[in-house]
Amino acid sequence: MRIANITIPAEKRLVIALTYIYGIGPARAELVCKKAKISVDKRVKNLTTEEEEKIREILAGFNFVLEADLRREVSQDIKRLQDIGSYRGYRHRRKLPVRGQRTKTNAKTRKGRGRAVANKKVATK
Repeated sequence: MRIANITIPAEKRLVIALTYIYGIGPARAELVCKKAKISVDKRVKNLTTEEEEKIREILAGFNFVLEADLRREVSQDIKRLQDIGSYRGYRHRRKLPVRGQRTKTNAKTRKGRGRAVANKKVATK
């Protein structure tokens, strides 16, 4: 089954499978299932074509920003922060934590592997 140009895994429960779409988390997935009157425990492979269409209609009707549009919106927001020279934009540009986390320890996933800095040679006379 494809929704918003994403192939949803057939073996998973519908609530879990819907979270594979960027912009839909567990809460929104459950909301979609309730609106469509489909059991949250139902597997994607067991859905009928009418139920699939119902899910697509509900996602279109809610006006959720999903997938490519949402990714573009987020990247534009980050670019705007960088352009106006805000502190958050500076942190994004330097690939450092943006929301006030400590960086002396931790933050390894955001900062990446430690890079060795070469020793500066001292000129002797």
